[in-house]
Amino acid sequence: MNSNIAARLAQLGERLLEVDQLLSTEEATRDMGVFRRLNRERAELEPVVTLYRAYQRALGDLETAREMAQDPEMKEFAQTEIEQGEQHLAQIDRELELQLLPKDPNDERNVFLEVRAGTGGDEAALFAGDLFRMYLRFAERRHWQVEIISESPGEMGGYKEVIARIIGQGAYSVLKFESGAHRVQRVPATETQGRIHTSACTVAILPEADEVGEVELNPADLRIDTFRASGAGGQHINKTDSAVRITHLPTGTVVECQDGRSQHQNKAQALRVLAARIKDKEEQAAHSKLAAERKSLVGSGDRSERIRTYNFPQGRVTDHRINLTLYKMEQIMDGDIGELTGALMAEHQAQQLAAMAETN
Repeated sequence: MNSNIAARLAQLGERLLEVDQLLSTEEATRDMGVFRRLNRERAELEPVVTLYRAYQRALGDLETAREMAQDPEMKEFAQTEIEQGEQHLAQIDRELELQLLPKDPNDERNVFLEVRAGTGGDEAALFAGDLFRMYLRFAERRHWQVEIISESPGEMGGYKEVIARIIGQGAYSVLKFESGAHRVQRVPATETQGRIHTSACTVAILPEADEVGEVELNPADLRIDTFRASGAGGQHINKTDSAVRITHLPTGTVVECQDGRSQHQNKAQALRVLAARIKDKEEQAAHSKLAAERKSLVGSGDRSERIRTYNFPQGRVTDHRINLTLYKMEQIMDGDIGELTGALMAEHQAQQLAAMAETN
């Protein structure tokens, strides 16, 4: 174990003892605010400290086995104990390091998925539809719920733009590295000479704010327009101006929603998306100083940055941030992207661990 990490764990153990002592005092029980804060801190400290104590016990057992190996009569038995002890110690070490990683406060949130056709005309819109279906199938595999917020169909199929809300435990932690430009190389259905075309779509993954109130939206800063809904599934509301467009005047952010059954429902959904977009912009600005570090991890998350290429003729998908290429196009386009999301999360954790070892 890195000496810096060991020192930090020892400090956390001492702090847990301090918190336990503070909780036993009359002063703590008199002030419920202090009492709740200390209890929250204890709940965060206890699993890490318990794991560290298990590590120390395993380390002691390993040292005992190594001493035992000095005895010729016990050497064979001790060697088995040493091998098992080293494996157990390595497992606890890994678990401890992961426990110490800084937590992203958005990881457990639901997300808004936004897919937009980029360069490539009709083929880009068709690919946007394919990407959206890929994420829908992935959500189904994880038993997440999906609500379509708004959609703008392409002339030949697919989407010029589609926005959906994905509701599921830890959705943001799994999907957050999908933001960026997705490039496709394939022969379009409209291509008569069999030439391969290159098109692109952008994907944005935005964490949902707990409540719209979490992001301060001044009514004076909002322009709310209503208009007649159109498109598939909207026949029951075509007679009324139930679709809603909200413009956030200070930032120029515009959100439309027309898939709900009422103006009230569309307005509520549009406000959710607007809050998520503004929250995302605020967090991007707050983290601008860390842009270089984020780029070194798994990309900056910039919507214009090419993160992945889908080469249909060769049947391969390449994620350029981690140099991972998979030859399973059909499965991936059917929503089997767990290998990609898992590798991105693992790379992010590895970079966090390296940074933690350097700074602690």
